[in-house]
This record gives sequence, structure tokens and C-alpha cells, in this order.
Amino acid sequence: MKHKRIIVFLLAGMLSAGCAQQSAAVQTEETPVPEETAAAETAVPETALPQETAAEEETYPQIEAGIDEISKYGNIVLTIDPEAMKEHGYEPADIVTVRIGDKEMDMPVGTAYTDVDSGEPICCYKFSSSRNREEVVLSVNTGNMVEAMGVAKITKISEDPGYKYEWAEGMDDSTTVYLNMKEKQGFAEEYAMHQLGAVRTNKREDYAHLSDAEYANFRMVRTTGMGAGTLYRSSSPVNPAYKRNEQADAAMLDAHIKTVMNMADSEGQMKAYSEFASTYYAGCDIIPLNMGMNFSSEEFRQKLAEGFRYIASHEGPYLIHCNEGKDRTGFALGLLECLMGAGKEEIIEDYMLTFYNYYGIEPGTDLYTRTADSNLLKSLAEAFHTESLDGIDLAKSAEAYLEEIGMTADEIKTLKEKLSTDFIEI
Repeated sequence: MKHKRIIVFLLAGMLSAGCAQQSAAVQTEETPVPEETAAAETAVPETALPQETAAEEETYPQIEAGIDEISKYGNIVLTIDPEAMKEHGYEPADIVTVRIGDKEMDMPVGTAYTDVDSGEPICCYKFSSSRNREEVVLSVNTGNMVEAMGVAKITKISEDPGYKYEWAEGMDDSTTVYLNMKEKQGFAEEYAMHQLGAVRTNKREDYAHLSDAEYANFRMVRTTGMGAGTLYRSSSPVNPAYKRNEQADAAMLDAHIKTVMNMADSEGQMKAYSEFASTYYAGCDIIPLNMGMNFSSEEFRQKLAEGFRYIASHEGPYLIHCNEGKDRTGFALGLLECLMGAGKEEIIEDYMLTFYNYYGIEPGTDLYTRTADSNLLKSLAEAFHTESLDGIDLAKSAEAYLEEIGMTADEIKTLKEKLSTDFIEI
């Protein structure tokens, strides 16, 4: 977007009766105090704090920013950077109110989309590896912020960059986004929980304790009912953004992968990666699905069914991946593991290996449990129309879900047969 502006209006402090003028650079949104309320407050109980203490309560500026980019996942990248936000007092774990047009949404400030539960909004301070800069991104974890806020509608296309969008009525590239402090450090406890050990880099040397395959988040799915050496999961073997693609491609070769379900890229994006033509990956049967992050959207559901049909109609071993092999891949694998007869604990264990490979999150910690509960388990429960996965038949629930998204009984039967076939001896 060419629209680049960051306008910060500092809130006025306490307005005095003699203040007849205010600077043009200062905007105040203080609510006037009714006379009767002010009169009542002059009688301060002995146990109350002195009035001057209340007068010292810190205020924070309203931030006005433009929309720099709308991503294919429906995230809104602002024209302000995290450092500027911090300079004006907006820190991770604060809760802010975001207003775009006539819609408002409260959300915490965090440093990863997964700082909030699946389906929840976040104002995320994050580094963009593709743009090599720190950004402020408004997002919904496994959702679509631009549609939630009525800003634009995204349509996936096969050509690079894999999507296009249309502004909603009254919105365009001059639209202003307003951010106001709602509660200073109001998300502190939840944020702290998500930070325990949650540090990830894209430097191989920082993961000396992992094999190349583990560094690439590449592994065989070994849950109940899966054939040996049949289904694998991974970060992207072709997208260099996370600097794991070479290791993932080498692991594919070792596993003799034949069929790939690429949940992240369009065909144009996939083939545009600089090393694509020289990879083992390029010689496989691949379905590029270009899927978003909103697991409940009709588009996501249709493409998921399309990907599973592709697996059922092609030969294994199979690989399912997105960019990191974490969110979309985690959901798809969770469904297939349920379908094939895995129990809840097996599904959690496989899912959380990704969080060990990236963040070093260990089993038995509060963060381990919270991460699984607030992401995969919540997403699967929503897909199965239940409050919890406890006490339900996961295989039947997964089969019912696949029928709901358009797969036939014969397609599901074939998929199960393919996934149960052994390709190696263990």
C-alpha cells in the first residue's frame, strides 16, 4: 500500500477549569464529570487514597495508523511499527480497543498469534521474515481479521500472490485504524504463561540438539491406526522463509514421499520459490491448496476435503505441510489421527512435538497443556460440535466431520485404506 502514515495524538491530562485552549497536536477523549459526581467526590473517606494520587493516573495516547497490507490470511498489517507503539506505552500484555470504521474490537497485545486461543483476536508485534522488519499485525488466531472487522473480502486465486481482496463499502487504502488503551497489562497472566520457553529462531545452530529432520519439523505420524511410513508432516520443503526448506526436502527424499498436500501455497506461489525446480519435492504429485487460517470457513472446509480426496486417489507415502507445519497441518493431522482411531493423548503428543521442535516446550509443563488445549483441542471440538473431546468417539466424530465437508462414504473408506497401508517395517 502506498498509504503510509502514523498519526499519534497525545491525550490531554486532567482538564482544568481555566483551560480555554488546547494545542492542535493534542486530542483528548476524557469523559466530563457531572457536577453532582464531582461534588460527591470532594468528601473523601479517611481510608481513600489522596485525590492527588488519582490525578497521577497515567494516560496513553490514541494511536492512528494506516493499513499497510492485507495478507492472504486476512491479517491487517499497520503502518506503525512495534517500537513506536512501545514508545507511546503500548506493551505486550496490554489490552487495547481497535476501531475501524464503525466496528470496535478489544484484543490483547502479544508477540505471537498463539498468545491467544484459537478464534481470538490479537494485536501482534512480530517479525516478518519475508519483509525483514518488525510489524504490528491485527489478527485472529485461525481466523480472518479483515472480514471480522468488515474491512475487505479475500478471494483466493491461482496466480501469484495467491489471493486478491475487495474493500468493503466505505473502506479503502486511506482507511484509518484507531487504537486506544483499554487495560494496562490486563493480559499479563495469560501472556506470561505463553512466554515460558516460547522462543523460536530460524538459525540451525540454535537447534544443535535436534536432527535435521526435527529442525524441519519433519516426522512420521505414528498414532494408532496409521500405517508405518505412510503419512508424514513437515514445515515447507520449498518456502525458504523459515530456513528449514532444505532440511525438509532432504527428509522427504529419505522417506520416499510420493504425494504432497500443500496447504499453504497456490501453484504459482509454489513454483515461484527460487529453488523449486531443483528440489526432490518438485518431482512428487502435489496438490497446492492455498488455504487460509479460518478453519471454520466454507472455503477452508472445501479445500480440506479436496486435499484428502487427492491423498485417497494417489500413492503413498504422503506428506502434509503448510509453512511451519503447525496450525493448518496440525488441524488436518488431528482430524486424520482421530479418523484412524488415535486417542486424545496420542493426538496431543504428536501435535506438541512441533512446539518442542520450535520452542522447546516440554511435556508436563503448564504451557504444554495450555497450548494444546487452546489451539488444536479447541479447534477439533468446534469441528465436532462439542464442548470437549473427552468422552466422545473421536473416530466417528472425525468421519461425521468429513461427511459434513462433502466427502462421500466411499471416499472416506478409501482414505482410511490408504492411510492404514504399511510402507516400511518398524
